[in-house]
Amino acid sequence: MSSVPATSATQAKDRLYAQLASSLGRLNRSISTTADLCEQLQIDLQAMRTFAGLDAAKFIAIASQLNQDVEGDTSVISGGDDSQ
Repeated sequence: MSSVPATSATQAKDRLYAQLASSLGRLNRSISTTADLCEQLQIDLQAMRTFAGLDAAKFIAIASQLNQDVEGDTSVISGGDDSQ
């Protein structure tokens, strides 16, 4: 009597362990995918931060040039005479 007959409880336990192993495998793959996506998100956020900084610098440079142009135009239009 070296072999014990498999009962329905033993079969159910084995089936549940197989389902658990399958679920843990899927969970492991999902966690790995999430980690990869988080790493890519960090890279994308750094690129957006750099882009926003460069874009803001360009905007400030252009705005300051436009302000200088507008200030120069108003002094020419008013004739430079502030005694009005």
